[in-house]
Amino acid sequence: MAVNLGIVGLGRGFMLTLPALRAHPRIKLMGAFDVRAEARERFATEFDCLRYDSLEALLAAPAIDAIYIATPHGLHSEQCIAAAKAGKHVLVEKPMALQLPECDAMIDAAQAAGTVLVVGPSHGFDEPVQEAAKLIATNRFGPLRQITAFNFTDFMYRPRHQVELDPAQGGGVVHNQASHHFDILRRLAGQPVTEVTSLVGSWDANRRGDGAYSAFVRFRSDAAATMTYSGYGHFDSDELMGWISELGHPKDALQHGAARRRLTAMHGDEESRAKLARGFGGEAGTSPDPAAAHEHFGFVLVSCERADLRLMPDGIWIFEDDRRHFLRLPSPSGPRAGVIDELVNAVEGLCPPVQDGIWGRETVLCCEALARSSAMGRAVSIEEIKKDKEK
Repeated sequence: MAVNLGIVGLGRGFMLTLPALRAHPRIKLMGAFDVRAEARERFATEFDCLRYDSLEALLAAPAIDAIYIATPHGLHSEQCIAAAKAGKHVLVEKPMALQLPECDAMIDAAQAAGTVLVVGPSHGFDEPVQEAAKLIATNRFGPLRQITAFNFTDFMYRPRHQVELDPAQGGGVVHNQASHHFDILRRLAGQPVTEVTSLVGSWDANRRGDGAYSAFVRFRSDAAATMTYSGYGHFDSDELMGWISELGHPKDALQHGAARRRLTAMHGDEESRAKLARGFGGEAGTSPDPAAAHEHFGFVLVSCERADLRLMPDGIWIFEDDRRHFLRLPSPSGPRAGVIDELVNAVEGLCPPVQDGIWGRETVLCCEALARSSAMGRAVSIEEIKKDKEK
């Protein structure tokens, strides 16, 4: 049986997930809504489905089982609640929302309607992360002690709408990129984060927005993690991943600085047009080709008591007391296939999702702790934020 899926938002996020949707044997694309009429028209033609000129019309379609919401962060909550009230299951892009009350309202709406809520895609679904988490859970290498994770990219110099660089509206790296880091760390640790100490940086006066962070993260056990991100386009941590890009494709090291150069050459509203062009129906809106390697989010090293595990795009290096060996993983079945599997299996009642609304809410809590710790100059506990929200 296929899950009949509707799309809300045909921008870049959707384009990155489209190959997984096309390839999945249990997904049938049934319609889409986007504010761009030309994108709606092209989608209806390409996928031989009805055209929907409003969100309400899409949600009212009886043939659609589930909705994938890939719109700007600030729209997630309202659209998710509307979908649940219409009886539709929901896959919503991370972060699920920007405020905890919005997260709670989304969770409550899905529970009241008896519908599935999955939060993703995120790199917590990457196969090397999931396989490493299984190894850690067996306690084969002893208890988890620490995780070291860092990623250096050109995030801040890719074409953006202004809202994407405004921290108050979920722009910058805290919600967009730390969501990935926290999802990875929590998947690997198999336990919740309890405290975050951080420093968030905004280092380019010509490119407003939070572009970097460093954090020390405590888990419920004695384990801890460090996570660092920079989107300022200098060092590229893909060098440490065999020059395999985040999306699993070979990368040309000679293209260093290309994103910054392209941005510098843009004038007026060219950046906004370039951003729109990367969406469905845009002149640059092409989906990634199938990748030979798994997606990743930079360098990740897990330290257990008796071994270190280094996650790579094609497997896991295991460094034990007296030997090192490589656990090679099968080639990926397709980009982002894991999150689509999770949605389909949950909708069909085969197993509940791991990254459900409760999981997504915890990720938002962690991101808020990251931002608050930097602003206050001290460690911030997750319980402290929870108590503040209950007042």
